[in-house]
Amino acid sequence: MKRTDFKRRSFLKLVPLAAAAVLAARSGQALAQGMPHVDENDATAQTLGYKNDATKVDRKKFAKHQPGQTCSNCQLYQGKPKEAWGPCPIFPGKQVSAKGWCSAYVKKA
Repeated sequence: MKRTDFKRRSFLKLVPLAAAAVLAARSGQALAQGMPHVDENDATAQTLGYKNDATKVDRKKFAKHQPGQTCSNCQLYQGKPKEAWGPCPIFPGKQVSAKGWCSAYVKKA
C-alpha cells in the first residue's frame, strides 16, 4: 500500500466524524462555556496527538506539526478570538485549548 493511500484513508475516516461533530457543535455552541476540557489522556486525544500546549507535541511522532500551528488558527476551532478554550468538532461536547494542537489541524483560510 502506498503511503499516500494510507493518508487518504486516514483522512476519509475523519470526514464523517468531523461532519457529525460540526452539526453537534453548532447546535450546542451556546452551551460551550459549560463544556469540559479535552483530557490529553482521552483515547481520541491520544490517537490524534492532542496536546493542550502545542509546544509539547512529540515532533518525531507527529512530523506534520509545525511551529505556530495551534487550535486557535485551525479551521476546525470554533472558539471566539482571544478565548483560552473553545469547541472543536473533532471532540464533540468538549473544549480544546486555543494553544493546543492535534493531527487533525487544518490551517484557516
